[in-house]
Amino acid sequence: MSSVLAKMSLWQKIFIGLILGLATGLIFGEQALVLKPLGTLFINLIKMLIVPLIFTSLITGIISMEDLTKMKRVGLKTFVIYLLTTAVAITIGLGFGTIMEPGVGVSLTTTATVTAKTAPALIDTILNMITKNPVASLTNGNILQIIFFAIILGISINLAGEKGEPVAKFFTSFSEVMYKMTELVIKFAPIGVFGLMAWVSASYGLDVLVGLGKVILVVYLASIVHVLLTMGLSISLFAKLSPFKFFKGILSAQSVAFTTTSSSGTLPVTTDNVVNNLGVSKPITSFVLPLGATINMDGTALYQGVCVLFVAQAFGIDLTFGNYITIILTATLASIGTAGVPGAGLIMLSLVLASVGLPIEGIAIIAGIDRILDMARTTVNVTGDAMVSLLVAKSEGELNEDIYNGTADLQASPEFIKS
Repeated sequence: MSSVLAKMSLWQKIFIGLILGLATGLIFGEQALVLKPLGTLFINLIKMLIVPLIFTSLITGIISMEDLTKMKRVGLKTFVIYLLTTAVAITIGLGFGTIMEPGVGVSLTTTATVTAKTAPALIDTILNMITKNPVASLTNGNILQIIFFAIILGISINLAGEKGEPVAKFFTSFSEVMYKMTELVIKFAPIGVFGLMAWVSASYGLDVLVGLGKVILVVYLASIVHVLLTMGLSISLFAKLSPFKFFKGILSAQSVAFTTTSSSGTLPVTTDNVVNNLGVSKPITSFVLPLGATINMDGTALYQGVCVLFVAQAFGIDLTFGNYITIILTATLASIGTAGVPGAGLIMLSLVLASVGLPIEGIAIIAGIDRILDMARTTVNVTGDAMVSLLVAKSEGELNEDIYNGTADLQASPEFIKS
């Protein structure tokens, strides 16, 4: 048995852990809740990696791009693709919500008092990116401030020339150490995923499919379509590569995203998959993925589209074409404004509902199944991060297609980490 497991790839082990956890929770019910600490331990290990991994990988990514013109080009490509895919995602969500009508026949009568949460204004988000105390930002895990400081520090190291080389070598070594630590933590992923899925299925059971099951169904179907069509076609048309190999290469990251519901928490696994399985260079990976884990919200935007129509249909409110445009623009821009904010999905939803005059009370109902919906939207977010890193790397000539196609010897490729 041990020899069979040893021959299995990581994604296969994680998938087995996911299925076993799901079955264990459904069969043993509340008794399976005792397995939650396994998942909590895994999440804590992942959280331990987030800040130092983002900080060191971003700095080394900037250092490796000594040409500031190249850095601007890569940054612009990354930002534009993220915004475009977010807009497409919410459009798909609105389309599925219109066709499948998840809110028809559902009563949203509730006595709960719900206060609309306000997303930070875009200008406030930009101003808050500039940290007053880098040490405090690192301690508190303020991702946007960490990203900004890391980019400025990386640029400054390059501008310092020879005098900055000792600092550059330090961060390069530090990032390599973090990659090794990531490898160690990832080995625990199948057990952690097992514990998390056992807890989720034991907590919700099959009853969760009753009543609001149609909302869940629509979100999951729309997510699958966005991943397979939008992302799959983008890889096929723009990168001229096989989408099948892309999805196979990031299965581990998708599984961890599905169970942890955290894009930032999945970042170590995503990084490992994108570099080792897809062949994206470390500099591109180190720059694109941390940004994506913070500002790319394809799945969250798609979820907005479905949930907004669910609320409108349940309350019998007709939306105009202008309302649809407002929803698309608001959700796309809010994906930046709520970056790094805890509970960003519900904050964005309240903002979008308010933008078209829909009852905020609808959030009280959505919040009850938010965990189930979050599993889908986080998986889409992480998949989008990986896709953008692949497209940017291909356009910059920094994609090792031998690794992507599974014909390379990683030992002979020192610019790629080996897991």
